[in-house]
Parts: sequence; structure tokens; C-alpha cells
Amino acid sequence: MALWSILLDILNRPTIGDIVAELVMFMAPLWIAVIIGVLVGWAWKPKWANLGRELLDSSVNKDSANTVPSPASSSIPTLNSLKFQLPSCISWIADDGIQKDSPPAPPSLSADCSSKQSQKESSGIVNEDDLEHLCKLVEEKDGGPAWIQMMDRSTPTMSYKAWRRDPENGPPQYRSSTVFEDATPEMVRDFFWDDEFRMKWDDMLIHAATLEECPTTGTMIVQWVRKFPFFCSDREYIIGRRIWESGRLYYCVTKGVPCMSVPRRNKPRRVDLYYSSWCVRAVESKRGDGQLTACEVLLFHHEDMGIPWEIAKLGVRQGMWGAVKKIEPGLRAYQKQRAAGDPLSRCAFMAQINTKVSADYLRSLESNANSSLEAATQDSSKKSGGNIPRMLVLGGAIALACTLDRGLLTKAVIFGVARRFAKIGRRL
Repeated sequence: MALWSILLDILNRPTIGDIVAELVMFMAPLWIAVIIGVLVGWAWKPKWANLGRELLDSSVNKDSANTVPSPASSSIPTLNSLKFQLPSCISWIADDGIQKDSPPAPPSLSADCSSKQSQKESSGIVNEDDLEHLCKLVEEKDGGPAWIQMMDRSTPTMSYKAWRRDPENGPPQYRSSTVFEDATPEMVRDFFWDDEFRMKWDDMLIHAATLEECPTTGTMIVQWVRKFPFFCSDREYIIGRRIWESGRLYYCVTKGVPCMSVPRRNKPRRVDLYYSSWCVRAVESKRGDGQLTACEVLLFHHEDMGIPWEIAKLGVRQGMWGAVKKIEPGLRAYQKQRAAGDPLSRCAFMAQINTKVSADYLRSLESNANSSLEAATQDSSKKSGGNIPRMLVLGGAIALACTLDRGLLTKAVIFGVARRFAKIGRRL
């Protein structure tokens, strides 16, 4: 009754404008409550919510296994995907039907890259094209949009700068420069590659396993599971990585790669688009003594986490410095551990297997980047040059139409002729 009385009071307003304004004020809290309820329900969705769908998928798989497949049914991708997901559904449901949240156990894959075919496949996942792309990013000659600086912070023994850019298609991209005082490029390279030690300082990493490795090139395929905030499920990453070395300059490429041997699961959610590569090099200390006792890490990172990009940008901006500050204590602890003579982990050992490249080869990559960038600039100038005559025609038509006050018919004829000339110029 109270609701009806409120609506009647609103409808008795003297003007339509007052009624609309009152209705908007009345409905706004209701819509806000609905949106908050949807978000809260999605965040705290119970684990049994997907149980019925998983059991239905399992029953469909059992029925399809007991029948002889026909050519028509074998061509339906839905049935094939159900067959592929059946083992993962069974392994993630306990005897009481509740879905487990524990991280997946590492698959039993070959970790020594014994066969030549496996070595070839692992090495080809991260190849020279990735090195060339990273070189272009380092030299800022990849042809992408300009970088916008978003952070400049420092401590007595570390400085940090970060930039962001938003490509037309794809998630936001980040570039950062971190300089550690009293650190060598080799130590920093091993530190970032060492997943076993990363578990001690990176509180977001809750599972890391090596799936494949190639002792010839040092290429690795690793599996990460990272913990996300309470309103998001954890994320799984299948990462291919490899290091190229030129003197004391290290190009470290890590990116998301496909892996058919690791089935997808509902939780954790897999991130397919992932790129996080860096260039590690010795730089002069900020003490100004001319000694190359500091180490700079140029990082280039982007990923599609399955979160709206604007929300992801806000979260990254708010949590970036807090996450970066945790890196240096981890690095200093790693330096002490290595100085104490602790044995290398397997990942740190693999970080020392690098593909050697010469400085001439890197310069050739830079020249290729320059030529491709110049070609793109020339193409854009040609396109803009072709637009100039059309702009002149349309501008002249507008000026003529505004000068000749002969009514709408005369102006329509002039604009029509101008458009015709513009179309002819476009064809030419």
C-alpha cells in the first residue's frame, strides 16, 4: 500500500517534467540495488551452482559413449567439447558432489625434453619473431600508439617508472622501467625466472609447475595459477618462455601458449592472451660514480584477464606501486641466498641456458624496425595526402554555399556536386 501511495503522489504532480523527475528519483535506488545484488550474487556464487550443468554434461557424455556415432553427430563441435571436458569434470567433483578449489596437480609430462621432436616443438613456441618484437618494443619502434606516463616512484635503492597505452583492439598495454641499485643483470635474470623462489615473495602466485623444457635452447613451458581478489576466480596461465643473450644484455620473452595436454577447467579460469617480456641490462648507478653497478628491467606487459578493461586499468593503477615494492625485498633475499651458496633451483639453472645473439644481429632487427616504421608512416601520409583534395572540394563547396544565398535548392545542388567530385577523387 505504501508503494501505491507513493506512485499516486508522483502521478498527481502538476507537470509532466515533475512526474518524470520524481519517477527517476524513485527508480534510481531500485536499479542500484538490483545491480549491486547481481554483482554480489556473481561474486559469492555457491560452488554447487554449476553442479547440475556438470552432471548433465557427464550424463550426455555417457549416453554418447554408449551409442554408435553417426557422421552428422561427429561433426557437431558441442559433443566433441563435452567429451574433452569429461575427465576434468570428474576429477574436480568429490564423492559428495562438491567442487574442489585446490590448485590442479602438475600433469605428468616429460620434463627433460628427451625426444628431438619435443625439443623442436618447445623451441618453436618462442622463436626469433618474438625476439624481434621485443626489440621493437625496447626501441619504441613497434608502430603502436604513444606511451602515457602514469607513475614515477623511487626508494633509496630502487626507482620505478610506468607508462600505459590503449591500442584500438586489445587490452591496455603497460611499459615500466625498474632500476635496482647494486644488482647484476645475471642475478636479476635468475631471480625473475626462479618460480620456486617466487612463491616466497609473490603472494599472488599459488601454484607453479614446469610442464616442458628444452636443455638446448632453454625454452620452458610452465603453468602458473595466480590468486585474484575475492570477487574473481583464480587465473591459470600456460606460459612459454625463453632468453636471448647479447653480452650482458638479456631479452627475456614470456607469453601465453597453447597446451593441449593440460585440459581447461572451470576453476581456475585460463588466461589465453598473456604477454610479459622484459629486457635486463646493466646501467649506471644513481650515485653518479660512473660505475655500471645498477640493473634496469624494461618490462612490457598486457593480458586479457576476463575483466572489463576499464575496471582492470583502475585496479592496476591502484595496486601497481604496492606490488612493485614487494619485488625489491625478494631480490635482496635472493641475493643473500645465492651469496650463502644455496644450490640453484631447476628454473634458475634453465635461466642460464640462453641463445647467444650478436650485436650486429640486434642492429639488423632495429634497422628492420626502422624500415617497417617508415613504410607505415609513408602509407599514412599517402592516405592523408589523398584526403587533402577531397577536403578542399568539400571546404570550397561549403564556402560557396554559404556565400550564395539562393535558398536550400541551390545549396543542395552545390553539396551534391561536391560529393560527386569527392567520390571521383576517391576512385582515382
